[in-house]
Amino acid sequence: MTDYIAPLRDIRFALTELAGLNDVLALPDFAEATPDLADAVLEEAAKFAGAVLSPINASGDKTGANLTAQGVVAAEGFGAAYQQFVENGWASMTGDPAFGGQGLPNVLGAAASEMWNAANLAFALCPLLTTGAVEAIRAHGSEELKAKYLPKMISGEWTGTMNLTEPQAGSDLAAVRTRAVPDGDHYRIFGTKIFITWGDHDMTDNVIHLVLARLPDAPEGVKGISLFLVPKFLVNADGSLGARTDAHCTALEHKLGIHASPTCVMTFGEADGAVGYLVGEVNKGLNHMFTMMNEARQKVGLQGLAISERAYQAARDYAKERIQGRVVGQAPGEKLPIIHHPDVKRVLLTMKSQIEAMRALALLVSADVDFAHHHPDAAKRARHQSRVELLTPVLKGWCTELGVEVTSLGIQVHGGMGFIEETGAAQHLRDSRILPIYEGTTGIQAADLAARKLPMQQGAVMVELITDIRAVAAAVAGVEGPAFAAIAQHLTAGVDALEQASTWMLQTLARDPAAALASSVNYMMLAGYVCGGWLMARAALAANAALKEHPADDFYKAKINTAAFYAEQILPKASALLTTVQAGSSYALELPVEQF
Repeated sequence: MTDYIAPLRDIRFALTELAGLNDVLALPDFAEATPDLADAVLEEAAKFAGAVLSPINASGDKTGANLTAQGVVAAEGFGAAYQQFVENGWASMTGDPAFGGQGLPNVLGAAASEMWNAANLAFALCPLLTTGAVEAIRAHGSEELKAKYLPKMISGEWTGTMNLTEPQAGSDLAAVRTRAVPDGDHYRIFGTKIFITWGDHDMTDNVIHLVLARLPDAPEGVKGISLFLVPKFLVNADGSLGARTDAHCTALEHKLGIHASPTCVMTFGEADGAVGYLVGEVNKGLNHMFTMMNEARQKVGLQGLAISERAYQAARDYAKERIQGRVVGQAPGEKLPIIHHPDVKRVLLTMKSQIEAMRALALLVSADVDFAHHHPDAAKRARHQSRVELLTPVLKGWCTELGVEVTSLGIQVHGGMGFIEETGAAQHLRDSRILPIYEGTTGIQAADLAARKLPMQQGAVMVELITDIRAVAAAVAGVEGPAFAAIAQHLTAGVDALEQASTWMLQTLARDPAAALASSVNYMMLAGYVCGGWLMARAALAANAALKEHPADDFYKAKINTAAFYAEQILPKASALLTTVQAGSSYALELPVEQF
């Protein structure tokens, strides 16, 4: 079982060369965040990931969280790690300075979050959800709610949750039955929510739940859902904690992975009802909750990257040590580890190249969020916001699907030992499997991309992205060498496929929405592979420029090699997916349900 070591140089490269960190730091709102400060933050985040979070990852998987009469008890070591997380200021890193946050850029927080999720995915889910809850309250809560709850949530003293799902209402939130009964200046909440991540624990004094519920006179469907803040403990006027409210974890789910992350059944109102406070407008709860969900979707996409990096490091290190078989061209009697076998190299580079593509996309979208919120030019804010909206479902859907693929390849490199829990490779695959389900399944992300985000501005947002990709393909074509020729060739084919698939999707949505939705997952994956190819091509261009000053630096040579591998071995999937998109799924749509 290997330790996690943050790939700091790779992260720095993606931040500066691809995501535009220096441009983000130049924004007026980040005047105090210098490149030296950013570098120090990355260094310390890496240390925390490797020294504090990684060592309790496997033990947390084995023991998990436990439900007792007093509530949920976190896995051993998690409470101490969380207190250190808070004391070191990590919880408040990107928080609003108006409520005690440090106000550092979102993209810098995303880079740190990659390290923490790679080191310990189960642990990192807790602050991830708190950040999303903070954003929802900050955007939609009353001034009183913000003043009372945000400072301690941003500091990490209190954590936050998202309570959407019910036994009869999974992805279909129109079926939510949880009730909110008016009671003076607050409401009484009655109902049961399931699959609530970190819904209860003993790491903090309070847990703040955001709960979807219906008022007695609410209309049916999603237009009748409101959002409520329900604290585990009521908060007195002076900020001290008061009585326990009527909200309890009544069961913990037994899961495939992320065992140390308590997945709770939350029961509200077993007695007189849980005290809740309206967030935002009546019957606008789903719209308000989407502020939190979109934040979470971006971060879950990043988790797909993070767990892939962890699996890759384990597979690479094992391949460097494991002696097995005779390598082609190996001298008699010589013993070489399996990393010298051609197919093992292929598998490892398949993992590595897709990880680098995912990292580039995750950090690019995170930087776009910064520009969308903080750029002084309103037109540029709008442009970046449109790009964020377009790419969020791609980031979430594509990266989490690749997370499952890459962690499975990690087991393959280990061979039979990967199937044995002691090596740790199996945990990465088990932990990754929830990610394409969390915060909307892959199918939901694909439907969102195809039916909502692609048609934005009559398709102009996608057209602008395609134009940007073509410009990079043209720049690559102007660089000499076989690697750049291969990148240019396959990126051009890939962006052609994206353009054709987008045109087909827009036309088909208008005449046969079912056919379009049936092909939407393939369309989303196609978009992901092409965006990955675009950013890998940009990485190759940046590395080529750096080699002029540092001609002997193998790091930059490897960037070009990895980008060329991605272009030749991964990017052609886009053209294959174009065929499946255009073919549609008529046979599946026509087959009677009885025949499945």
